[in-house]
Amino acid sequence: MRYAYAPQGVCASRIEFELENGIVRDLTFTRGCNGNAKGLGRLAEGMPATELIEKLAGVDCGGRGTSCPDQLSIALRAALERG
Repeated sequence: MRYAYAPQGVCASRIEFELENGIVRDLTFTRGCNGNAKGLGRLAEGMPATELIEKLAGVDCGGRGTSCPDQLSIALRAALERG
């Protein structure tokens, strides 16, 4: 199933991904740091959402209290809760 999330407090304006049996596929960010977003998308491809949540939750960017990776963890958690 395809999910979309509007992150808060970061440069990216949208996070989209698919979850297939808890596995992340086709992760994309709209706006934000292009190279970092592409790199994160490649690293996340094929990984279990639960593992990504554990690794990315709480990552801070520039003292904002959040980051694109942290926002991804929030998006993944919400998607898993929705089923």
